[in-house]
Parts: sequence; C-alpha cells; structure tokens
Amino acid sequence: MERVVKAYKNIEFLNSPDARIIRILAEYLEPASRFKKYGIQDTIVFFGSARIHSLEHARNNLRAVRQKIRKHDGDPQMLATLLQEAQLQVKLAPYYEDARRLAYMITLWSKEHASRRRKNTRRFIVCSGGGPGIMEAANRGASEAGGYSIGLNISLPFEQEPNHYISKELCFEFHYFFIRKFWFAYLAKALIVFPGGFGTIDEMMELLTLVQTHKITKPMPIILYGSRFWKKIINFDELAALGMISSEDLNLMHFVDTPEEAYSLLTRELTRLLQQ
Repeated sequence: MERVVKAYKNIEFLNSPDARIIRILAEYLEPASRFKKYGIQDTIVFFGSARIHSLEHARNNLRAVRQKIRKHDGDPQMLATLLQEAQLQVKLAPYYEDARRLAYMITLWSKEHASRRRKNTRRFIVCSGGGPGIMEAANRGASEAGGYSIGLNISLPFEQEPNHYISKELCFEFHYFFIRKFWFAYLAKALIVFPGGFGTIDEMMELLTLVQTHKITKPMPIILYGSRFWKKIINFDELAALGMISSEDLNLMHFVDTPEEAYSLLTRELTRLLQQ
C-alpha cells in the first residue's frame, strides 16, 4: 500500500483555503524564531517609496534619455514623457541618499551605544519593507555601516523584489500584509517615514492610529522626513481645525528635513530608552 502523506507535508492542503490559519501562524512564528536566534530586540523602521532611486541611477537614466532625444530614437511624445520622468527622478533622488545616510548614522550609533550593552542582543536595528527605493536605501546605509538590517518583503506582482543589501539571515517574504504590519509595529522603537505613495501612507496612518488610540503604549517617535512634501500631501493642521483629530494628535509626529535633524531627535529619544 502506498504511503499516505502526512498532513503537514501535504503541499496541496497547505496551499488551500482550509489551511489559511496555518499559513498565517507560520508568518508569525517563523520570523519570531529567527529574531530570537539573531538576538533582535527592537528596530528602527524606515517607510518610503519603492519608486525613488539613488542619485547615481537617476542621473545615469537622465543621461540615457537625453542621448535618445539627441539621436531622435523614438516617438517625440514618448521621449518627452521619459525626459520629464527622468528629471523628476533626479529631483527625488536626494531622499534616497538621505535615507541611506540616516540609516548609516543610526547603525553606527546602535553598534556603539546600544547593541554591545548586552551580549547576544542587537538593538535599534534598521528595518525596511525589503524592496527597492527608500527601502533599499535604508538597508544599504546599514550595510555600509557594517551592521545588520531587516527586510520585511511582501510578495507583489510588481515592484517588490528583496534588495540585496538586507542581511541574508533577516530577509523575510510575507504573503499577508497584516502580519507584515504586525512585525513592523511590534519591534519598532521609532518610525521614519520618507515620501511615498499609497503603501507608505497606509503604513504610516496605521502606526499613527495605533499610537493615537494607545494600542501601542511604548514610546515611539514618528518622524516624517520632508516637511514640504508631507504638509502638501496631508493637511494635518486642517484635520485638527475641523475636529477630525485633536490638536494634541499633532504632537504624535515630528517633521524633519535633514539626516542630522532626524539623527539628533532619534538618538535623544533612544538614549532615554537605554537608561530605563
């Protein structure tokens, strides 16, 4: 008689709707096990657009587009659109470089002041959504500082392949957005939100709501990087003026415009945690 496959080895069953709860639990338990193995106590989370490239990449792309235009290589309308997009990428690229620099600075600070205080424990580890853009910049900065960094990647039909700067031991691939969001929030001791689109705004608003409603009670500074961008995209003052949020809720976030500003605020708050 042919040997019957055990339930936990039955791939067809594990991928079925009936086994959804098992898959959900796996996306909670496996990261928890790995974080414990590598001594990850807490994180500094970077959110931001997957569509913002490094300055080098953006400039190279702009040069390539201009070369196409000089050679009349393509439909004029298409080339005009490509030029506009390439120029915009160069304009946005400083956000990538700032995220990279801030992650570098925070990682050096963590290695010096936090992680060595307790053996086999790593504190204030840079964590991103694991993909390209600002996420890549954060992991890249941490890597350049010689530190660990975490990538909580999500399977999507486009845009979201894990970047190669994530520490290989701490690269995760999630199917469920809500479990991925849990891991962002659960270990976070601070949140830095760079400019981004729907995904970034969704992640930021969820964390703001959890802090506002005291579902998160731990101290957690929320930094919005790029005050001009954020104040143009979301009119927080008008929300307060209309009574949609309280005026005190405006104190849940801090606006900064340079890596040095963000670093100063972060290290001041994190030093307090180390002293507790």
